[in-house]
Amino acid sequence: MKLVKLNVMLVAVVLMASCNNKKEEVLETPSLKSVFKDDFYIGAAINADQIEAKNTQEDSIIVSEFNSITAENIMKSMFVQPEKGKYEFGLTDKFVAYGEKHNMFIHGHTLIWHSQLAPWMEKITDSTEMKAFMQDHINTVVTKYKGRIDSWDVVNEALNDDGTLRESVFLKTLGEDYLTDAFKLAAKADPNVDLYYNDYNLCLPAKRDGAIRLVKKIKENGGKVDGIGMQGHWKLTTPTLEEIEKSILAYSELGIKVAITELDITVLKNPWEVQGADVNQSFEGSAEMNPYPESLPDSIQDQLAKRYESIFKLFLKHKDKISRVTFWGFNDGQSWLNDWPIKGRTNYPLLFDDKLQPKKAYFGLIEIKEAK
Repeated sequence: MKLVKLNVMLVAVVLMASCNNKKEEVLETPSLKSVFKDDFYIGAAINADQIEAKNTQEDSIIVSEFNSITAENIMKSMFVQPEKGKYEFGLTDKFVAYGEKHNMFIHGHTLIWHSQLAPWMEKITDSTEMKAFMQDHINTVVTKYKGRIDSWDVVNEALNDDGTLRESVFLKTLGEDYLTDAFKLAAKADPNVDLYYNDYNLCLPAKRDGAIRLVKKIKENGGKVDGIGMQGHWKLTTPTLEEIEKSILAYSELGIKVAITELDITVLKNPWEVQGADVNQSFEGSAEMNPYPESLPDSIQDQLAKRYESIFKLFLKHKDKISRVTFWGFNDGQSWLNDWPIKGRTNYPLLFDDKLQPKKAYFGLIEIKEAK
């Protein structure tokens, strides 16, 4: 009979009798960060309330389970520079201080992204003005946290699923050179920080090929790319483990690190088989698309747990190539998937439920290591 679950749910107290007295010894409770400490960083994206530690129970779980943090939203350009030349660093300062306080690996997300831009940025049509924005924004933000942030997503989601470059405002005004320029600017602002390209659906063969071309071209043109962030917005059955493994190997062969970013596993159907994580897509809801409004059936909990276990076994197989595994949030209640791509439905993609209780999937990951 396995006693692992008891070990992770309780702090064991061992009473040891000595000659004349009793001595208490408290054994450490296993956590995600402790069981994977020799393999890769275990991270979570945290929101504004969590950065400010408004919920003590949430804060306790974040600190005990994770040794890496990513800002879910507050470092995106619309929040950092809502008006031209006017920077808002209140929450970003608190985010960095939070990571430093708890001795965490701190990841910055993100410098250049076509989405969640401030309105004034979206209106830029002149190449000179766009280049000036990129230079000022990247230099200001990266320099401010030089030596304090460990890695950055320099460019986020610049590819279409067929591997071609997305027709973003950056591509339209500057052409594809904006990619190399962004990495050069970030490296100049902080030569020691790790620089990543981050995207979703990077297990799709065509997009994988496009990402490889992108990284190679940036490096050939003198840009510094330290790693690629494979967003793990995955399903119960797709992508296959084979495609995930192919992708890890292919990106590693570029001589760069591989980070698994934004990991969550949807248990719901997507309309019209929509894939990826394009936040601009939305659809009308229906009962069929929201089958578990109150709770998740045990059979689906089992599937979710097995899926996470199989994925993490693959990660462990290639731990020499993987720098970090980051969940996009840590509990179901905060997941963006409750509203994407259909508003108002209930999803269950993470390791803790909406009441902050560990799920079967959590215990399964602990058992992977405990069983060895």
